[in-house]
Amino acid sequence: MMKMTKIVATLLLAGSLASATTLVSVNGTKITQEDVDTALMNATQGRFNQVPEDKQAEFRKQVLEQLIAKELVYEDAKKTGVLKSKDFKDEYAKVQDRVKKDLAIQVWQKQQFDKISVSDKELKNYYDNNKEEFNEKSSVHARHILVKEESEAKAIEKELKSLSGNALKNKFIQLAKEKSTGPSGPKGGDLGYFSKGQMVPEFDAKVFSMKTGTISEPVKTQFGYHIIYLEDKKAKKTLSFTEVKSFIDQRLKMEKFKVVVEEKMKELKNKATIK
Repeated sequence: MMKMTKIVATLLLAGSLASATTLVSVNGTKITQEDVDTALMNATQGRFNQVPEDKQAEFRKQVLEQLIAKELVYEDAKKTGVLKSKDFKDEYAKVQDRVKKDLAIQVWQKQQFDKISVSDKELKNYYDNNKEEFNEKSSVHARHILVKEESEAKAIEKELKSLSGNALKNKFIQLAKEKSTGPSGPKGGDLGYFSKGQMVPEFDAKVFSMKTGTISEPVKTQFGYHIIYLEDKKAKKTLSFTEVKSFIDQRLKMEKFKVVVEEKMKELKNKATIK
């Protein structure tokens, strides 16, 4: 069954795609952060947040280079008359026909889906009978500073050790931006919320044993040495009916939709001539 933490993570990731910051301009055509994020989402089937952190920056760079290459090739294709060639026009006509058919099917499906309704009683019954599905694991919100050498990590720990409260948090964010080699460095080392098992074992064991508002000693992992700042903790809980009502609504509608489509397909097949 789908875990609610995954739904939340997906929503958070979708929200991050709103940025339209221009990263580079190719002969006047802008390539934005949103373009790169969308390409990353497509390439990883929406699982970019599951790519190891040390690989994310490299992956982003590769995708940006691919988008630049596409623009360069497209510009050359226009200049060399590709768009006016018979080959291009023939293939373009085939693509248009496929898109027309696919779009018509999507609209048909949406119209069928929009006709479906789920009563409040059905929603509540599902919640009462499937409460285990809405158990949310305990999680933490942490930041980290990642460096190569233990000596550098110890120097950072020493610089932070005498601080507490907002002074500690603000200084940690500053040092993360200045010194962290991880992709989260520009965001002040922010890793967001995560549950047990999502980080490498050494990092995981340390962060879940910490007190909120404190830093760790250097923690060695395969990526280097981490100084961790624990920003918040969330205890395990069962999400309320109000919190998950819209999710249940969509789930039950989808179940009904499958039945409706199966029945509709039987009806259409019976009326059709299929040889």
